[in-house]
Amino acid sequence: MDSVQYNKMFSFLWNIATDVLVNNVEAVEYKKIILPFIVLRRLDLLLEPKQKMVAETSASPDFHALPQESQCEQLYAITGFPFYNTSVYTMKTLRSEKDNTRLMQSFNAYLDGFSFHVQDIIKKFDLKHSLERLAGNSCLGLLIDKFTDENINLGIAPVLDEDGKVKHPGLDNHTMGTLFEELLRRFNEDYAVTSAGEHYTPRDYVRVLADVAIKPLESKLKKGTYEIYDAACGTGGILSISEEAFHELGFRIETNIYGQELQPDTYAICKAEMMIAGKNKPLDYTASGIKRERFAYGSTISQNGHEGKYFDFCISNPPFGTPYKKDLENWGYTKKEQINDPRFRPQIGSETLDFLPSIDDLQMLFLANNLSRMKDDTELGTRIVEIHNGSSLFTGDAGSGPSNLRQYIIENDLLEAVIAMPENMFYNTGIGTFIWVVTNRKEERRKGKVQLIDATALKSPLRKNLGEKNCEVSAGNRAAIVKLLMDFEENEQSKIFPNAEFGYWSITVERPLRLKLLPHADLTEAKLKEKELAEVKAALAKLPADAPLLDFDKCAAIMDMKKTLLKKVRPFITEVCEDAEPVAGEADPKLRDYEQIPLLYKGGIEAFMKNEVLPYAPDAWIDEEKTVVGYELSFTKYFYKPVELLSIESLTADIEALEAQTDGMLKEILSFGK
Repeated sequence: MDSVQYNKMFSFLWNIATDVLVNNVEAVEYKKIILPFIVLRRLDLLLEPKQKMVAETSASPDFHALPQESQCEQLYAITGFPFYNTSVYTMKTLRSEKDNTRLMQSFNAYLDGFSFHVQDIIKKFDLKHSLERLAGNSCLGLLIDKFTDENINLGIAPVLDEDGKVKHPGLDNHTMGTLFEELLRRFNEDYAVTSAGEHYTPRDYVRVLADVAIKPLESKLKKGTYEIYDAACGTGGILSISEEAFHELGFRIETNIYGQELQPDTYAICKAEMMIAGKNKPLDYTASGIKRERFAYGSTISQNGHEGKYFDFCISNPPFGTPYKKDLENWGYTKKEQINDPRFRPQIGSETLDFLPSIDDLQMLFLANNLSRMKDDTELGTRIVEIHNGSSLFTGDAGSGPSNLRQYIIENDLLEAVIAMPENMFYNTGIGTFIWVVTNRKEERRKGKVQLIDATALKSPLRKNLGEKNCEVSAGNRAAIVKLLMDFEENEQSKIFPNAEFGYWSITVERPLRLKLLPHADLTEAKLKEKELAEVKAALAKLPADAPLLDFDKCAAIMDMKKTLLKKVRPFITEVCEDAEPVAGEADPKLRDYEQIPLLYKGGIEAFMKNEVLPYAPDAWIDEEKTVVGYELSFTKYFYKPVELLSIESLTADIEALEAQTDGMLKEILSFGK
């Protein structure tokens, strides 16, 4: 479909809301009506040629004697798709009904005739909730008229004219997905419908993900079936384009696609489009014959829809900056420390690792989830290609969940590359994003190394902005990104480092507490009991005139005060003094310092202390129990380009030009009014 036809189709669908729904339905409800009607019409056009046969077959007594599963398989065979409708109606036959009451009854019967998985789609759209109002306002008939208009084609097959020429091209899943996502974006923008953390992945960006996932393995792929998984599948764009990229390779490769989605409308669209494609039945079967949904509904984090399932490719764009408090509720927890899901707190030997990020951002939980899906018993293992914002590279101190996750990935040599993508690539956010490439089957030349790619300049401007999106990754840009990845060479846009480059020791540097005793201190603020006050005064009285006031430990021994009382009164009878002797075994919290030492620092922690700390603080030491290893990645550190300053000659020329422009102005101002 060319751009003119696409724009015509988009305008037609967008204007249905204006033509039919305005003043009859609240604006926030528009997408809950328009989107399911698009899906129903697409299903309807596919089923229409065999509708009479399906209705007759399903009405026969012999058919009803069959087991439910056999009934479904028989009707699937008739339609050629993993769905059917046993009612006597199609949208076109419903168009002729003019009585609103009968139309409502017939349309309900039409909806009820759909097979189980289409019923699930209708339920997720919550379409029936709006039907009564639509019928009461005479909108239902108008909607059916619009969606069965002969001037548009919502089906996948082209409509031909009398001469056999294409009158209206077919609407393939790729184009339909683009339409759906643009409609969703426009509905959300124009009618203030927002969902935190949702970023619909533009198709040009999706193609980058598919190529980064597949192209490096092209020579190793063999005839067979590969399974692709998207843990935040939205309308299914990543899955369908990745599948398409496989089939473009030119030899027989089969794909099974799996996904999970939280938002009901996008889940419904995804499931419908995958069923329309006809290549993937909505049900999968485990080795033990248990039915499993290929497209699961609910939160991937707390409602694991593919538990125990492993995949060849995990390609995702998870939400950024979205809290997972709702997931805690789903688990029945009140704080994240209670989470024991092995995806996020795996048991490695006798140690339990903690990958849990801050409660305010769940994006790295998706990366941990995909790690748990990796196959380890196949030649190619699993390849993860996942979009994140910049915080995934560095957020979290050493020992925190995000740092632990980065450490696990890098120390197990799973991180192949991170690609910095251009800003303003998404419809509803201008932030920069990064593609993580993770695999458990690194090439020999990549082992022990990580590649960082700066692709921020590999973009092409759009003629017209789409929300925040003002650029795209063209086919040429995409090829350049993949070439940088596959060449695995050092240049201005590609840097290669050993794994340890990104690790560091986080150490706690302590210095001793030095206290001077004040034997004549005012004890009023100490709020001591009368007996305690007497004991303290008696202890202080034991100090001789030449008592070593700069050595608290010696003074304490002379005073021989009870330990609990000494602890209580010490803040009032001492002051910190840098000339005093250290208090045995005690550090001064005000002098405490924290240092990050690169794992590649020559000589390690000991050399760092010798070179960087002890020359300035000879009494410093490290609290060994608090030493933790952390990992972070910094693109700025490796790809920083300083702003080029103007030369003296250029600045002088600019000043002289300004002087020439303003020559005489000061004189005019001073002489004004004279």
